[in-house]
Amino acid sequence: MSTIEVVYSLPGQQFVVQVEVPDGALVQDAIERSGLLTEHPEMDLAGLNKVGIWNKLAKLDSVVRDGDRVEIYRPLIADPKEVRRQRAEEGKVMKKGG
Repeated sequence: MSTIEVVYSLPGQQFVVQVEVPDGALVQDAIERSGLLTEHPEMDLAGLNKVGIWNKLAKLDSVVRDGDRVEIYRPLIADPKEVRRQRAEEGKVMKKGG
């Protein structure tokens, strides 16, 4: 058995659930065991929400290992490249650090 941490956050809230999964379990298995899918029906793992292991994008059929942190990412509100392009067109200067 492996202990996996599954994480999902909303603005102002973070949900961290530790689950036990059998060796060789997949990312999908860990997420399902966490119960976060039933608590947050807005999640769409097939489309909108991407997932990762320790800040690296992963597929739902990736194998998890003991101690992994599975992260469920919210969809981006705006494409960062598009926002920068629009600022450049408007002549706005971005300040360093945000």
